[in-house]
Parts: sequence; structure tokens; C-alpha cells
Amino acid sequence: MAHIHLPENLPGMHGLLAFRPAVAPAITALTQALLCTDEGLSRGERELIGAYVSALNDCLICRNVHGAVAQCHLGVDDTFMEKVQADFLQTDLSNKMKALLRIAESVQRGGAMVTPEQIMHAREMGAGDLEIHDTVLITGLFCLFNRYIDGLGIASDDTAETFRARAKRIAEQGYGA
Repeated sequence: MAHIHLPENLPGMHGLLAFRPAVAPAITALTQALLCTDEGLSRGERELIGAYVSALNDCLICRNVHGAVAQCHLGVDDTFMEKVQADFLQTDLSNKMKALLRIAESVQRGGAMVTPEQIMHAREMGAGDLEIHDTVLITGLFCLFNRYIDGLGIASDDTAETFRARAKRIAEQGYGA
């Protein structure tokens, strides 16, 4: 049960945005601009970062939704996503993506935790300024979203099937639909 009274039948972030419509356009536009582009990072990589950070933050709703969106874009299964969240270093992700996820881990703990060595390593693995920038911004955005959802006690009665259905819609239509 949410800590505040929200419109019924609007899951997760949708209920919060309906509750506070003045902030909805800005949040939706930032999410769309950051996650629905293949500039630098692919859409799947962007969603993978969001799902990974959400797992670190124990935000089940975001982990499940964005993990399912990442699956749609990357063509991977639940097992792959579980492996990424358990130990991404033991997956077949690119070395660049592994270096970026290390940066995401540091940002999730606190922005000042990112080290020059991590940035240098990401560059050596092929990451450019845009990819490093967007990794940090995606991580920060998901930390905000995770705290927003969990801080207001938003729960979900979604099933794996409803998460997949929502993810398919997001993958095809984006966040403004």
C-alpha cells in the first residue's frame, strides 16, 4: 500500500506522475531523451544500466520493468539478466559495458566514488565521453526513480507476464506513449 493516496489502476511510476502532473512532462521527457536513443550506448545498454542500478538499490519494480525492456532490445532472456545482476563480470558483455557498469556501481554508492582509474579503464575499453556521461546520468536518474518509488511505498502486483507486456510496449513506443 502506497504511503499516499494515488489514482487507482496506474502501476509504478504512472500513478506517481498522475498524482503530480506538474512534474510528469519533465520526468517523461528526460526519461525518453536518455533511454530512447542509440546515440553512444544502445537502448538495450541504457536499459541494462537502469535495471542493474535498480537491482543494486533493491527496487524490484524498476529492476523488473527495465530488465524486461533491456531483454526486448538486447534479445536476451531472464537467465542472462540474472547473471548480469549477480556478477556481470562473468557474462559475455563487452569489456566496455563491464567498465561502464563498474562506473554505475560507484555512482550508485555516491558520485564521488567514481575514480579516475575507472574512467581511464572505460576509455581504454572503448567508451567515449558521451557513453561515460550517459552512464553516470542514467545511474543518477535511476537512483532518483528507485528512491521515489520505494520512498512512497509503491508496490506492484505485476507478474512476469505483465512486466513483459509493459516492457514490449515501452520498447516499441518509448516512455511518452
